[in-house]
Amino acid sequence: MMRVEEHLRAGAERHADKEAVIAGPVRLTYGEVDAASDRLAAALSRAGVKRHDRVIVFMDNCWQAVVAIYAVMKAGAVVSPVNPSTKADKLAFILKNAGACAVITQARLAGTADRAVEAAPTVSVKVATDASEQGLSGYLDFEEILDDRSAFERPFAGIVTDLAMLIYTSGSTGFPKGVMMTHQNVDAAAGSITTYLENTADDIILNVLPISFDYGLYQVLMAFRAGATLVLEKSFAFPQVVLNRMIEEKVTGFPIVPTMAALILRMKSLEPGTFPHLRYISSTGAAFAPAVIQQMRTLFPGTDVYSMYGLTECKRCTWLPPSELDRRPGSVGIAIPGTEAYVVDDDGERLPAGKVGELVIRGPHVMKGYWQNEEATAKALKTGIYPWEKVLHTGDLFHADEDGFLYFVGRKDDIIKTRGEKVSPKEVENVLYAMPEISEAAVLGVTDTVLGSAIKAIVVAAPGTQPTEKDVLRHCARHLEDFMVPKQVEFRDSLPKTDSGKISRRLLQETLEAGE
Repeated sequence: MMRVEEHLRAGAERHADKEAVIAGPVRLTYGEVDAASDRLAAALSRAGVKRHDRVIVFMDNCWQAVVAIYAVMKAGAVVSPVNPSTKADKLAFILKNAGACAVITQARLAGTADRAVEAAPTVSVKVATDASEQGLSGYLDFEEILDDRSAFERPFAGIVTDLAMLIYTSGSTGFPKGVMMTHQNVDAAAGSITTYLENTADDIILNVLPISFDYGLYQVLMAFRAGATLVLEKSFAFPQVVLNRMIEEKVTGFPIVPTMAALILRMKSLEPGTFPHLRYISSTGAAFAPAVIQQMRTLFPGTDVYSMYGLTECKRCTWLPPSELDRRPGSVGIAIPGTEAYVVDDDGERLPAGKVGELVIRGPHVMKGYWQNEEATAKALKTGIYPWEKVLHTGDLFHADEDGFLYFVGRKDDIIKTRGEKVSPKEVENVLYAMPEISEAAVLGVTDTVLGSAIKAIVVAAPGTQPTEKDVLRHCARHLEDFMVPKQVEFRDSLPKTDSGKISRRLLQETLEAGE
């Protein structure tokens, strides 16, 4: 077991001249990333950042963010990446909640950072790219730090049970919660995932997912752990550009979320066999609809498709071996290597196959809790079957088949109660996605004077199609029990999404309540 930054040092020692990061026109080797992060770590230490201090990295998907993440950990501090689209008030909350002592950002984001820092008296160190060129006051210049070749001492970083990162995730109260992950947690999760993905130094992984979120962040950490090459793109806003880059760089690994799959499948110019080097596609955040998996396999022959399930509190929970895709459509698989996943009832007792209950996760990848939030921690981490450990209660409803393969049913608080029955939005959405004329779908419960809650489907039509409400309802009636068939269908040009690209039922619900 190693501290996270030690994998970068090991990679630099093994193959200093191997490309580590490709970001736009910039191509950095392992030796260059290691040296740059050493210099930034030394500068942070000189500026007063101490072991266990919290440092916010407020940057987009750029090579400087990769250097900053490793530099913070080399300084012995705790890194907390924050999405660059975050507004000042939310950033201020994170800074205050974390008790952050430093912020590393980009010149274009300095205005937002400054407004947030005004409300966060603990912040004493600010670093920005192009700080001198842009005349930023009170900032250390990122480029000048990296250009400084003077001698420095590497600070003692710490041990594997120290906190490595705080990842802020949306909370049910509306305030973000800081998920505490130690180096041991992170290394265990990354090691387990790279094992079943069979990552090696020969892999070239393209990442468009924000590295401020754990799925995107772990692409960096896993690539460096395996000694692979990481191709960073800022977003998937221009899919054709990203896919062209995949061909140019001979990408072997492509992590996506289901909404990206929907965009790819809508591209008429793509043909099977376009990406001969692509070894695997992985997806998490939400389960692939079975119909989408089949379409992806047709478009990417010879490419393994990994359907997975995870959450920030343990990074990854389950994975479905690609060989099981045909046998178990809709399953998100089994526990990742070295961990355990099982379904329990409201009393914490394990349930047999076929019974729906809450998914529980145990293993070395489970978080230490929520930062300064004992109440939320107590709800999520509970004593399991062994008195010496806490297990993670995910808040997600699952059932398992006779072989132990798991199937996502829905969030506890997503379940719609209608006509005396419980309906999982995910089950209805899977049926909607199987309709070729629909590219995106979300299902919500809306108030109904007779039913209590009625099922409403909000959908986006596939390009070149014009399905009607009757078409959708007929399709659902053919594939769903009558109480699960939507009572309302609304067509939209797009559905609201989170910063990580997932369709947000919460944001959608807010637009409905606002009458938008």
